[in-house]
Amino acid sequence: MEPFGKINLSEQQLQNIITPCYVVNEVKLEENLKILKRVQQEANCRILLALKGFAMWSLFPLIRRYLQGVTASSINEALLGRKEFGKEVHIYAPAYSEKEMDRILSITDHISFNSTGQWKKYKPFVQAHKAKISAGVRINPEHSEVSTPIYDPCAPYSRMGITIENFNKELNELQGIEGLHFHNLCELNSDSLEHTLKAVEEKFGFYFNNIKWINFGGGHHITRADYNVDHLIRLIKDFKTRYDLEVYLEPGEAIGLNTGVLVSKVMDVFENKMPIAILDTSATAHIPDVLEMPYRPAILGGGEPGEKPYTYRLGGLTCLAGDVIGDYSFNQPLKEGDALIFGDMAHYTMVKNTTFNGIHLPAIYIYNSHKGELRLQRLFSYEDYKGRLS
Repeated sequence: MEPFGKINLSEQQLQNIITPCYVVNEVKLEENLKILKRVQQEANCRILLALKGFAMWSLFPLIRRYLQGVTASSINEALLGRKEFGKEVHIYAPAYSEKEMDRILSITDHISFNSTGQWKKYKPFVQAHKAKISAGVRINPEHSEVSTPIYDPCAPYSRMGITIENFNKELNELQGIEGLHFHNLCELNSDSLEHTLKAVEEKFGFYFNNIKWINFGGGHHITRADYNVDHLIRLIKDFKTRYDLEVYLEPGEAIGLNTGVLVSKVMDVFENKMPIAILDTSATAHIPDVLEMPYRPAILGGGEPGEKPYTYRLGGLTCLAGDVIGDYSFNQPLKEGDALIFGDMAHYTMVKNTTFNGIHLPAIYIYNSHKGELRLQRLFSYEDYKGRLS
């Protein structure tokens, strides 16, 4: 796996770049999109951009050339999809606010409800709306493939979706529902989808003749080097031979996977029973999945502790004691001003970062690896911090 997105910044670019910053390679992004286009064409399915994973709207003009639309989890994501993407807008949330429902319906094409109670409440809104809105419900196949509990929608007592027990009890309440939506994957290969589809069909297949579409959700790591794209295509084609349904997939991570990096610079180096380097970025504020997942991001030229001559603990800029990215080794001693490049930082970074402690959000650059060009897309300031508060 190449986590650095073919981003090869020159020494001059590294010297002049504003850090911390995300750098996204539009060339690598298009390579990912071409893989997704192939899946759509050969499997006769529709792929949506999940904004919860990647919402860099300055690149929407490129993405909409390949994908059918976006899927949102809130009114703000739906508005971004409608205003900036301009194709299909799908939305799912565990619950909706009544004060927002009319606005939501005015900007979406598909809406999925998390429970029959939510569908019953908002069915009159959907039916009375002047535009045709296709409504679905989220189902919980109670089949887990995810190893990290916080990311498993099918964990025991999950708040996500309707189980078959409750689905059967509430069949009479589902009139008007046109689709089913499930999502139980995270960074997984096509074999996990195969296992899940079997569980979904065994439990909910009896209802497929009553609907028009089915959404296989996200978590499909389609653009990862070892992902079995041919197997995915076969799974979808085989499914569609058995059921006359429109099939949707909504990966977010697969779109931005390995397309971007986070560039940070060393601010200080000192000792506390081991060398510690303070960076101008933060795990908790800028790359929160390092602490939530948790995981250890790759660093260009960095190794495991003790693998190379000089080992450091890399700490973030905030006052949170646990704002630590990890321990890494390097061939040369780190010094103030050195640039460190973290790999695979396009997805679940910009969408999750915060201004905790008032530190600046990372700047955003677009890079073109064919031309070696780097352009500043967005620089954040005090006003962005102040604007979140009152």
